[in-house]
Amino acid sequence: MGAAEPEVERDNGAGGMKENEEEKEKQKQNTSSVGGGPEGAVAEEEMEQATGDVEKGEMRYHEEAARNVTSVVDNQAQVPPTLIHPDYHVSMLQRLNPTNPLRIAVNGRTRVTTASPAQSQRSVARSTPTPQQSIASLNSRGYTNKCSLVLFLLHMAVAIGLVCFLLFKGVQGFLQANSTVKIKEKRLLKYLLPQIEIVSLLSVTLAFAWQKAVRDCPVLMVHVILWSTFIMSLSTGILLLCFQKPATDGVGACFIAFAIGSGLYACWVSHRAKFCCKILVKSLEPVSKFPDINRPIYLMLVVGSLWMSLWILAVIGALNFYFPPLIIILLVLSLAWTTEVIRNIANITVSRVIALYYLRGMQSSTQFCFQRAVTLNLGSASLGSLLVPAIEALRIIARGLNLLEGEDEFMFSCAKCCLGVMTTIFRYGNGWAFVQIAAYGKGFVKASQDTWELFEMQEMEPIVDSDITSSICFLTGVCSGSICVIVVAAWTFTVHKDYTATLSLLAFFIGYLMTRISMALPHACVSCYYVCYAENPQNRYFDDTIRDRQSVIKSGRDAVVPTPRVPGGRYARRKRLWKKLSSSTQVEGGDWPWELGMGLTEKNVYAQADEDGILYI
Repeated sequence: MGAAEPEVERDNGAGGMKENEEEKEKQKQNTSSVGGGPEGAVAEEEMEQATGDVEKGEMRYHEEAARNVTSVVDNQAQVPPTLIHPDYHVSMLQRLNPTNPLRIAVNGRTRVTTASPAQSQRSVARSTPTPQQSIASLNSRGYTNKCSLVLFLLHMAVAIGLVCFLLFKGVQGFLQANSTVKIKEKRLLKYLLPQIEIVSLLSVTLAFAWQKAVRDCPVLMVHVILWSTFIMSLSTGILLLCFQKPATDGVGACFIAFAIGSGLYACWVSHRAKFCCKILVKSLEPVSKFPDINRPIYLMLVVGSLWMSLWILAVIGALNFYFPPLIIILLVLSLAWTTEVIRNIANITVSRVIALYYLRGMQSSTQFCFQRAVTLNLGSASLGSLLVPAIEALRIIARGLNLLEGEDEFMFSCAKCCLGVMTTIFRYGNGWAFVQIAAYGKGFVKASQDTWELFEMQEMEPIVDSDITSSICFLTGVCSGSICVIVVAAWTFTVHKDYTATLSLLAFFIGYLMTRISMALPHACVSCYYVCYAENPQNRYFDDTIRDRQSVIKSGRDAVVPTPRVPGGRYARRKRLWKKLSSSTQVEGGDWPWELGMGLTEKNVYAQADEDGILYI
């Protein structure tokens, strides 16, 4: 840029005033032209030089550019405004960053700035951008957990093929002249199929009724479900025992044992019911804003009932094939996985609708969310359907062993180890993950990890661990299954006593699965409330319910039996207390104060903890 200035001065000095006047007249005739005359050529050459400097990344501060332009005008001068290209103002950028795609137009030609490698490195080092936190995408287009998706689709292809083949074998056996097979299948069709079809209809009706009741009267239904499960399962067990047959006696004993356990559980969690009702009421509030949110639930119930009808016919056909018990067991496992996937598809659909409402205030299309659930998120639903029931069942067993732990740790020496293993596994696979799967399109394991980290960040683990919503949904399914068993067992015992135990188990299975599908709606709403709160507690859609609960738990005013954790036991409590109190004592090191003869006993330590507002009891 500076090299062109003396040349401008020499040309102007040689031309004289006459040449300047002629140039002015030409400029008056055609003000839009900048190429006529020596001054125009000089200005164009100067602009080319400036552009070349720009292309090399040598743009200087705007003060230097302004000084150069001023010297050209003062020395002669009077360069018309049209000769000063507007793109000179680009020098108001204090430095040209070679990485920016800055374009400079000169005489209708476009030039793109480029920089030498050395200058580019210096500029990049000089202007490193500040990293900004990216907002997670809510519209991901990738398939999640592709391996489990392929496995589930392969399983469905095999299951459909097997069901069709067994249906063919059933029809073939029915049409054969062989009297033994034909009589057996006729008996099954007469005494087994009608009850199963009635159970399918009854289970769908109960599923709709339970969901409607929970949505309309959540506070009342929490208590009704807790105690009606105990009553219905106990009644079922007593009824089956009254038939006085070995098979029905065994099934009845199982129902009575479960009834005792459910009754004890209802007493144990009675103090949690109030908070559960609050969360359930708050989480169901957005449902009224989406009148079509139940359509995927209805569709899944219809698909599930149709598949179960075909499945029953396949079971009848399996009796006319090799190894009937093995085939029936495989059919039962396939049905369990398929219906669990159907339930989680409904769960993911509702979770996306509610999560987008909480996170972005959006009222999204339920149909679009359902399409995503059955396509992009089907792999995660399949994987979660396999892992979550097994992990939660084992975790419940580990918790129970730790709750039974006493002073004698010989019998329960593996309790802490089992709980530690299950706690670690639970971080990589839990039912809370379906919210982030639905909202962000994450894989199942990644969503489980991120969700549990959010809970830990907000100190919500005691709250989500003591939540009984999933237990309420489970007990609702058990109650529906017990009602179906009472109806079918009484009917079957009057027409064909030998099928009573078999049909009782099938009726319970169908009633339980259908109700679990319908209860995916309240379960998903509660999960979204917890997970979305953990992500943004200051969201205007959330009140102080969870914060108040955290304050109550931390202050020790809550009488909740603590959830077993790792490490557990009296030694761990003492160690945590000593860590809290060591900063206020004069003891150095990690020894216990009562071991150092300081006159502090365990009671004193607990009293000090109480005064500090820290309760580990």
